[in-house]
Amino acid sequence: MLSAIRRALGQTAPRACRRLSTAITAEPLVGSSLAVDVAESSTQVLKNALQTTRVASPSGVVNPLALPVYLTMSSLIRPSEDAPLSSENVVELDPTVFAHPIRRDILHLCVVHYLDSLRQGTASTKTRGEVRGSGRKIRPQKGTGQARLGDGQSPMLRGGGVAFGPKPRDFATKLNRKVIQMGMRVALSARVKENSLGIVESLDWPSGKTNDLAKRIDELGWRKTLFVSGLDTMPEGLRKASSNIPRVATASAKDVNVYDVVKWERVILDLAAVEWFERMLSKTVAQAPPRAYDV
Repeated sequence: MLSAIRRALGQTAPRACRRLSTAITAEPLVGSSLAVDVAESSTQVLKNALQTTRVASPSGVVNPLALPVYLTMSSLIRPSEDAPLSSENVVELDPTVFAHPIRRDILHLCVVHYLDSLRQGTASTKTRGEVRGSGRKIRPQKGTGQARLGDGQSPMLRGGGVAFGPKPRDFATKLNRKVIQMGMRVALSARVKENSLGIVESLDWPSGKTNDLAKRIDELGWRKTLFVSGLDTMPEGLRKASSNIPRVATASAKDVNVYDVVKWERVILDLAAVEWFERMLSKTVAQAPPRAYDV
């Protein structure tokens, strides 16, 4: 856009810009027809550039420089052999949630904040004042040729107290809510950028057989995958079938945190989870459910 404005103003290089500014300083063009023509042409170029970059968001609100994100939907259930071949489904995602700029510092803050909250902080040692024993001096202060020593609870002796040992404390750290929300946007956007985020219409599984689900997951290449549902509880069939499959986990959207999205190599969301994340994390004025298209 800047290059288009420069071309309209006749500025093809930084050196030309300096020459133009020098000429303007020496001979002002205020009130001349050339200045009016240049101003009108630059304004028209700027309007055209803004019109080409203003794209409608999924909610219908026009946001400048916000391009929608389109992903091809997958299917957890294996299609039947006699079913007709259907066209691919494409889902439109909110760019403010799934196309956020990558911020590694924000991810680091969120991950450290979550891991700190997991620490028990129950390690405890006794100081020399808490160790049981007599306070009698072990040997005289002088005359023995050995080091000066007090009672038997000294940290220098075996069985004595511990100097500067750990005490029970809380390792939890404080992190603002908006920073955590930004971390979730960055994590989801990173998964989209790495092509490791999948969208399915539903996570319903017809049976609770582990063998059938394991074969289907191997066909799709979804090992080391986290399945996230936007419902209050996970579908019963998927929960039972995946409980004995290694490197596969299920969770609700309200229970997922930034660490889970970063830890798992692949994340599969259903449409309900996508709608939940967009409702909680979207920056648009009005939120709308994700739209699916048939290509």
